[in-house]
Amino acid sequence: MVEKPIVSAAQAAELVEEGMVVHVGGFLGCGSPDRILAALLARHLHDLTLVCNDTAVYDQRTGKINGVAPLIVDRAFSRVIVSHIGTNPETQRQMNAGELVVDLVPQGTLAERVRAAGYGLGGILTPTGIGTEVEQGKQKITVDGREYLLELPLKGDIALIKAKRADKSGNLVFSKSARNFNPLMAMACGLVVAEVEEIVEIGALDPDYIHTPSLFIDYLVLA
Repeated sequence: MVEKPIVSAAQAAELVEEGMVVHVGGFLGCGSPDRILAALLARHLHDLTLVCNDTAVYDQRTGKINGVAPLIVDRAFSRVIVSHIGTNPETQRQMNAGELVVDLVPQGTLAERVRAAGYGLGGILTPTGIGTEVEQGKQKITVDGREYLLELPLKGDIALIKAKRADKSGNLVFSKSARNFNPLMAMACGLVVAEVEEIVEIGALDPDYIHTPSLFIDYLVLA
């Protein structure tokens, strides 16, 4: 197998360009590539579109701020596509002030739209959102007498993901809830950078425990 380039967090951040659609793994900051995000913050980019489960935690009272939250504060994004923003009041403020476009997508639908992009599907059919604001502007399709919404794939230009372990060829193993979005995003983007806690020799990982094969990974960053 071919070894994947191992780059610094700063080098990984340089792969991101303004105007890109950026998929970021993580669930309230858990499973997010913190070193890459910190390096991206240092670049002070703007006009990015974020696809993520949420906009992480921003709590001024406790000083807790994690995941993509610092990038929200830095106005890196012009649009975010997420399942909720309830733990980041700065996202809410920017949305209410008209400074940030927020597309709220039901969590399961968000995951399936990312998966559809990775699997090369034209979209998914889901009953979630029928009869609510979610259905506005979307095509409805009736199957066996039941209405479904056609939800389109969420492709990305670059995915920034976090894994527990990788071998030098880029096979990845995720830890616990970090598997929620990271593996799906690795398949949905044209360029994929994985921040990992450990890099081992090729052949050291049990094939039965590999969650994302090396085929989908372009660069590795050692956390």
